[in-house]
Amino acid sequence: MLSSKAGIIATLRPAAGHLVSPRQKPPSLRPSACPGLLRIVQALDGGICRIKLAGGSISSEQAGAVADAAQQYAGGVIEATNRANLQIRGIGNEHAALISLLLDAGLGPSTDAGDDVRNVMLSPSAGIDRQMRFDIRPLGAQILHSLETLPHLHDLSAKFAVQLDGGEALAMLMHPHDLWLSAIELDGEPMLAFGLAGCPVDEPLGAVPQALGHELVINVLEVFLELARPDQTRMRHLLAELPVRDFMAQLTGRLSERPTNVAGWDRATASMPLHIGTYPQRQHGFAYIGAGVPLGRLDPHMLRGASQLAKVYGDGNVRFTPWQSLLLPGVRLEDTSVVTEALSQLGFLCSADQSLVHLIACTGSTGCAKGLADTKNDALQLAALLQHHGHVLSVHLSGCSRSCAAAHVTPVTLLAVGPGHYDLYFRDAGQPGFGALHARNLTIEAVAAMLDARSRSPLDA
Repeated sequence: MLSSKAGIIATLRPAAGHLVSPRQKPPSLRPSACPGLLRIVQALDGGICRIKLAGGSISSEQAGAVADAAQQYAGGVIEATNRANLQIRGIGNEHAALISLLLDAGLGPSTDAGDDVRNVMLSPSAGIDRQMRFDIRPLGAQILHSLETLPHLHDLSAKFAVQLDGGEALAMLMHPHDLWLSAIELDGEPMLAFGLAGCPVDEPLGAVPQALGHELVINVLEVFLELARPDQTRMRHLLAELPVRDFMAQLTGRLSERPTNVAGWDRATASMPLHIGTYPQRQHGFAYIGAGVPLGRLDPHMLRGASQLAKVYGDGNVRFTPWQSLLLPGVRLEDTSVVTEALSQLGFLCSADQSLVHLIACTGSTGCAKGLADTKNDALQLAALLQHHGHVLSVHLSGCSRSCAAAHVTPVTLLAVGPGHYDLYFRDAGQPGFGALHARNLTIEAVAAMLDARSRSPLDA
């Protein structure tokens, strides 16, 4: 918990709805308008508080606190984000009370200045995945501690992010991160391959022993802060001007051991949506159960219900995933059907055959001033039409070109151009952004008909 909670929540900026620490810390070189736990940002539907979860995991007691906060001080809307965090929407004027409740539950940073930079994403099945090479969670905790407690790292942007991949079958491999590390074995030694401004499916820049993972991360962050201008908030901004070899030369000179070259890199991807359904864990006799959060939104009743199931049948924790879903780990094999049925009754999506599992939609015009369409309701309509046609397609509905709801490009993107109308894009590796523009100004019905026709075309078989 923060050392001076009473002081931290004492001062508010009513106009902007931003929390101000009384310590008068100089403003960051890279200020951000992103919400955090200690910075509630105003949107069209009220304030937004983002709760960054360590490793995407939250205890059943903490989940109850989030549900209470959303119900007592906001409109009852809780969102699962695409970086395995939670956020509360529709917050009223009682910012301090909401923040205090969350801090008391242990959901805040250990220092007030450390909240923005706690951006470390782990594979959702870290420590329990049968395919993992080693448990990445201790390294994640070590990195988080350093990010929170080392003052010079607080000048990182609130968007600067690190990904840790232990070789799990269930791993998000398509979200670009400023720094990624992925478990590998070289000559029988556990190592961490790494890369900059990309994903674990990219060619690594090198590998270091597992024991040097923390040293590597801290030095990458320090080199970035020394070389990047304040306007270069992300690694990709810096590397657009600075050759990677120059960055690596600076980095290598600081490390206690020179990185090893990695030949023939091939980070295998899973062919199934392993975040939905029941899957055996590394621990004998146990399984994790994955369930989708419809369009990334759940209410306090759903969150309390899931946390109670975790407490009674699981290991007492709920894990959120970058697919806007959750996992209940540590469930005995004989209890999985009971838990799955209970999750379904709560309103979670428990089958990958449900079209809604594969749809992503941003907040849209009901909660965001930049949204040109009610993406959430349009997505529900599209899901029903796709289900009727028997299609399971990955579709992203974006209310504007910022693409807030998806950090990666989906096979199909609908970009709003007005209420109920969208431009249709298909992913194309040869084209930037959403891909190839296929049709303009379509209604949801027209989109469904066009996707149905495309799926039946022999050219796409």
